[in-house]
Amino acid sequence: MNDIAKLIENNNDTIINMWEEKVIKEIEVSKNTKSLVLRNQLPHLLNDIAVILEGQDDLINIKNEESYKGILTNSEDHGRHRATTLNYTIASILEEYVVFNEVITAFLRERNSYDVNVGLVLHYVIQTAMVQSARSFSDSINDMKEKLISMLAHDIRNPLSAAKVALEMLKTETDINEIHEVSKMTATSLDFSLKLIEGLLDAITIEAGEGITLNFKECDLLKDIRWVVEETRLIFPNTIIENFHASQIIGVFDGMAIRRILENLITNAVKYGTSKERITIAVSDLGDQTRISVHNFGEPIPEHKQDEIFDYLKSNKRVKKEGIKSWGLGLSLVKTVTEAHGGTVKVLSNEELGTEFQITLLKNISKSGKIKTQLS
Repeated sequence: MNDIAKLIENNNDTIINMWEEKVIKEIEVSKNTKSLVLRNQLPHLLNDIAVILEGQDDLINIKNEESYKGILTNSEDHGRHRATTLNYTIASILEEYVVFNEVITAFLRERNSYDVNVGLVLHYVIQTAMVQSARSFSDSINDMKEKLISMLAHDIRNPLSAAKVALEMLKTETDINEIHEVSKMTATSLDFSLKLIEGLLDAITIEAGEGITLNFKECDLLKDIRWVVEETRLIFPNTIIENFHASQIIGVFDGMAIRRILENLITNAVKYGTSKERITIAVSDLGDQTRISVHNFGEPIPEHKQDEIFDYLKSNKRVKKEGIKSWGLGLSLVKTVTEAHGGTVKVLSNEELGTEFQITLLKNISKSGKIKTQLS
């Protein structure tokens, strides 16, 4: 099968182009998927098939081939990536592989290079890839649901804790004005908790490529930012400094989502920063956009990890010495919410300056109403 292996290896691009053209015609979900995303791991998979075919005359020793392990790895990655691609299902993935088999078979038949042994090898390898990708897809969707639910459940604790602290501040001799302020703070915290519970229910029905539902409306974002700062001051022992260069930030935002990502960043600053050092929240009005930053001192994020931490597929759990863990999905949602506002997020981190997350949001890129985000 050496000649057949060489034929496939030398025509990898041709075969993948044929597959892409056929998939776009036959599988509806692929029509709105970018070419690079659509191809994903399949060129590597095709190379692995070529290596397996080289010198392979039967199925007995296939599992011992190094390239067979490559088949497993690439098909697993294919399933994981499809889980972050909007509207994909297990059926879509299986259809892709069916077309993949058809295209390779047709290509080899046209060149009189197909026989029973080649067919058996292709059938076995592609069936293996189908099972591996489908399992990986399903596991990834369940993993995203679990992480979203866990993250939302964790987020609910902060406003509930703030409400509890506020109520504990009330004393019998407290004057009526203070009672009014504490009651207002408690009601706001509980209202935020109820909205997070709605998000919790929303996460249970997540599909491939989906993130959370955002609800845009015109508001003063600075009020939401101040609310988070005041709440986190009640919960965390760190000194939290405001550095606001605006009296108001008017635009079309999902204020609750911005609260959540800001709370996420402050919580991370507390977890991974130096406990005795201050945390600074800065806000700037930049005309048609606004910038929010969260800065802390402490152990920096390694430079080679600074892009990966926002990517769900690459992010890993960071563990602090005391054993506090962070869900890998949190910063991916920070990026998702920011991009839904037409903005960008970046991190600056080194030993001398500490760590600063900067979020830039466009004020009026969105219309009022609900949208379902795509997971970054």
